[in-house]
Amino acid sequence: MIFDSHSDLPTLVHLKRKEGETNFLERNFERFFGELVRARVMAVWTPPEWRQNPTAYGLNVFNSILNDVEESMSFEIVKNTGEMREAIKGGRVALWLGLEGGEPIGESLDLLEIFYRLGLRVLTLTWSLRNAIGDGVFERTNGGLTNFGVEVVGKAEELGIIIDLSHINETGFWDALDVTSFPVIASHSNARKLCDHSRNLTDEQIKAIGEREGVIGAVAIPSFVHRERPTIEKYVEHIAYMADLAGYRHVGLGFDFVYYLPGWSGRSVEGFEDESKIPNLMERLSETFSEKEVEAITFKNFERVFERVVG
Repeated sequence: MIFDSHSDLPTLVHLKRKEGETNFLERNFERFFGELVRARVMAVWTPPEWRQNPTAYGLNVFNSILNDVEESMSFEIVKNTGEMREAIKGGRVALWLGLEGGEPIGESLDLLEIFYRLGLRVLTLTWSLRNAIGDGVFERTNGGLTNFGVEVVGKAEELGIIIDLSHINETGFWDALDVTSFPVIASHSNARKLCDHSRNLTDEQIKAIGEREGVIGAVAIPSFVHRERPTIEKYVEHIAYMADLAGYRHVGLGFDFVYYLPGWSGRSVEGFEDESKIPNLMERLSETFSEKEVEAITFKNFERVFERVVG
C-alpha cells in the first residue's frame, strides 16, 4: 500500500475538465493509481501565466478536483486520518488536498482559512521562486521567511495544516524550524550528497526533519535522482541514504510523476517511469529493508505525521 506525498495530477485534471472531459480520475484509475496507491496528496501548483492572479487559479483547480471526485466512485477527499482509513477500508483512494507554493493565499490568513475549509491540509510554503511567505530555492536572493511567512506557519499550526519544506531555500527552511514545534515534511526531495541539486536536501536538513519527527518523500524526478543516469536503483539509493541519516521512520515516497504534463513527456527515471512500475520499486525496497521498514516507508510514516498534525 502506497502513500504518495506529492502528485501534480490536479494540473492535468483541471486542463482536461476545461476541455470538456468529466470523471477524469475515475476513467484513468488504472493508469494513475493502479492497485497500490491508496493515499495521495493532490498538490495545486500555480503556473507562471497565473502568477498575477494565483488565488483565482487555485480556487478554480480546487473546484475541478472537488467536482471530479464527486463524480467518481473510487476516490474520496479526506480531511483527517480517520476519514483516510475509512476511505481505504471502503475500497476508495484517499486524496489529500495541498498547495504547492502559497501563492493562492496571497498575503491573507483569511484566504488560508478558506482553502482549509475547502480541504487544504498540506502547504508547501514556496514553490522555487519568491512569494509573500519567503524565497524559493531558485531565487537569486537568500531571504528567509517573511513576517507574513511566520504568521502563516502559526496559522497552519492552529488549523492543522502540514508545513511542507520542499522548494524553500535553506534560510527559509531553518527559519520554519525555528518558528514551529510541529513535525514538518519535505514532500518531494532527495539527498543532495547523492545528487547535487538545489532542490535536494543537505545531510543537516535531512537529520533535522528526522529529529522533528517529520518525513521526507523521495522524489522520482530524473534531475533530482542522478545527473547522468537516473535509474530506479539510484532512486532507492536516495531512500536508503536518507534512512541511514534520519532513520527509516522519517523517509517516505513523494513521486512527483510528471510524465503526463505538457512539456515533460519522456522525462522519467529509468525503470520507474510511472505508477505501473511501483511493483518494481516494492521489490527493490524489500531487498534493502525489512518488511516492517518497507511498510513504514511506503505508508505508515506519512500516516503518523498526518495523524499528529492534522488529526
